[in-house]
Amino acid sequence: MPEVVMPRLSDTMEEGVLSRWLKKEGDAVRQGDVIGEIDTDKATMELESFDDGILEKLLVEEGTTVAIGQPLAVIGDGSGTPPPDAESPAPASTALPAREASAPPTSKPVPAPAEAQPDSGSQRLLSSPLARRDAARHGLDPATITGTGPGGRIVRADVEAAIAAAETDQAQPQRQAPPAAAGREPAVPLSSTLDSVEVPLTQMRKVTAQRLTESAAAPHFHLTVVVGVDALFRFRSDVNERFADQDAKVSVTDLLVRACAATLRTHQHVNSSWAGDRILAHRRINIGVAVALDDGLIVPVVTGADAKSLDQIAAETRSLAEKARSGTLKLHEFSGGTFTISNLGMFGIDNFTAVINPPEAAILAVGAATEEPYAQDGELRSRRVMKITMTSDHRVLDGATAAAFLSDLKRTLEDPLRIVI
Repeated sequence: MPEVVMPRLSDTMEEGVLSRWLKKEGDAVRQGDVIGEIDTDKATMELESFDDGILEKLLVEEGTTVAIGQPLAVIGDGSGTPPPDAESPAPASTALPAREASAPPTSKPVPAPAEAQPDSGSQRLLSSPLARRDAARHGLDPATITGTGPGGRIVRADVEAAIAAAETDQAQPQRQAPPAAAGREPAVPLSSTLDSVEVPLTQMRKVTAQRLTESAAAPHFHLTVVVGVDALFRFRSDVNERFADQDAKVSVTDLLVRACAATLRTHQHVNSSWAGDRILAHRRINIGVAVALDDGLIVPVVTGADAKSLDQIAAETRSLAEKARSGTLKLHEFSGGTFTISNLGMFGIDNFTAVINPPEAAILAVGAATEEPYAQDGELRSRRVMKITMTSDHRVLDGATAAAFLSDLKRTLEDPLRIVI
């Protein structure tokens, strides 16, 4: 009978977490049906069936980490489905948790976390897949956890805080409370005496650590230029005001994506990557934009950015950022980047250096716009400036090559009409 195996859903994926089953044993499925969700190093992805038939067996529990190629479920013609409540021998799968070996599983499907199956009359509790998984692993009711994410969404940090609080309560010796008078509040428990709490690594954090370690092996060098951005900010305001009725809102990052893409057309060597024993010069200009998440960092990609208009880039970056935060990015939306932008200006960071996103040859770090005094015609004036720093892989780029690119990028940003050409 055909097996559903853990697929490779990204170029860096080595294992995934079966976060939720969307079908149960005995359900009829067709090719292309989504039968589950998988947490990868990048996002939460859909698990599709590649066969028609009956979902005869679920081989792993929700929350189980499974290597690529290992079986997750069995699809057949229905003849192999055991009767309800009948016990069957444990399937031979290395993906099963160790505790499965001591007790034979039943044919009942694995229950989903409580918030994943809301009552028809109740509102679905907003929570990320990773938060649901961790809450279920530690026996926590998500309804008792306060969400700090957008719209009250429960994120992984909220679950970790609840786990830490529960562990503190268990480790804290109970004080003998004096007899309380009627109506008096019980004694307040002692504060935590634990020095630290172990935070389990997510798939995204594991791969982020691995990729950054790989990046650290590359010979980096950094070049910084100061860009006058008064004209750029006036241009942005004019565009947003003029096209407000079309719901077109352009951000500084959108302008940077377009400016970098336009500059890369004449500096094609910068649009390259290191491939072990050779350099790959890319024909397409795909600009990645780093997005910070609770569980790590992800870089959605605007493909063919040099061929897209400013309003197209603005709409695409908004959509990609929303998908990244909700964990719904598709594989093609976060792979294939040739150049990356990391903008921390909104956090008030004046200047920083970013780590290259391998195998790309360069990444641009963007700081905040600040006021700077300068002298002109014997008078003291002020202007807004922004520091941008490009980190380059010296195996691919030389200093002069990177400097020429930055010089032209500075000119484009200071004369923003060049961005739309």
